[in-house]
Amino acid sequence: MKFAIINGINAVFSLFWLIIIIRCALTFIPSIDYRKQPYKTIQQTADLYLDLFRKFIPPMGMIDISPIIALIALGIIQNIIVVLISSINF
Repeated sequence: MKFAIINGINAVFSLFWLIIIIRCALTFIPSIDYRKQPYKTIQQTADLYLDLFRKFIPPMGMIDISPIIALIALGIIQNIIVVLISSINF
């Protein structure tokens, strides 16, 4: 039971990692219309989380390092949650 929960949590975090990485990769393609699907959903989902970091780490010129910090924080949060669930005795 515990392993199923941990695998589910890891799957959700992996999906969110993938959404953020796709969002960052799409910024290198200038012809994308973010008003169309699936780009709109990817942008909105990733930007909800990334905007938290952009408030504290503004882009420096054309370089935005907030996704790197956001992914590091996401990994730390994932590890904390998995360790906490692993330590619970069902």
